[in-house]
Amino acid sequence: MTGTRDLRAAAVGLVAARAGLVAAGRVRDQRWQRTNFAGRPVSLLGGPVLAAAATGSAVLGAPPGQRAAAAVVGTVAGLVGGYDDLAGARPEQARDKGLAGHLAALRAGRVSAGVVKVVGIGAAAGVAAVLTRRGSAVDAVLTVGLVAGTANLVNLLDLRPGRAGKAAVLLASATLGGPAGGLAAGPLGATAGLLPADLGERVMLGDCGANALGALLGLRLAALPGRPARTALLAVVSALTLASERVSFTRVIESTPGLRELDRLGRRVA
Repeated sequence: MTGTRDLRAAAVGLVAARAGLVAAGRVRDQRWQRTNFAGRPVSLLGGPVLAAAATGSAVLGAPPGQRAAAAVVGTVAGLVGGYDDLAGARPEQARDKGLAGHLAALRAGRVSAGVVKVVGIGAAAGVAAVLTRRGSAVDAVLTVGLVAGTANLVNLLDLRPGRAGKAAVLLASATLGGPAGGLAAGPLGATAGLLPADLGERVMLGDCGANALGALLGLRLAALPGRPARTALLAVVSALTLASERVSFTRVIESTPGLRELDRLGRRVA
């Protein structure tokens, strides 16, 4: 029964993402247009498409005790991520990047779009911890940390076509199965449906898509049995996030055999 539910969620996610891309292709709104790292025009509407498809299919595949939490974290992370995509592109917020940039904005008396996003995702993660009724304060903290931290980490990877999507596919595939496996199955299908367009540099995930996808996968990690395992995962997520303030993920990936080839797999030739 669980396997059938997971397959259904993955199929719905994939079909919803593909249908969403068709609809997004008809939209001509310059606010959602960007120039990517290679100087090519891409659409940020891949983000809302992925957020909607991943969230809806995660709710479909989740066990009853996780459905409301999946709806909350996917929806809120997508909304505040979309706000950051649009408001964060304004000239006055151009320097508000990374933890240091957001703190500098606060010291200057400004609330950056990134801070709005952090607060929104953190609040949604807190609601998810309540909705999933984790057994103790420690478990609730782990849930909040994994949801918010994974949302941010997937977003940090969205610097090259397909990079965040590939990481999400690997993480989702590793966490399939079990009572809460449907939380990963839907986002897996949705990401697979969007990945060809992402690799083809027709769309990008942006904060909207990457944050929603990461938050849902973080909720799946928070549902894993065993507090030591969840604690270790949160430590890894936190360490990578802190490292990103000083180390370029792109530079590390490009200089590491295996990671470099995986990162370039399926991508357009420059």
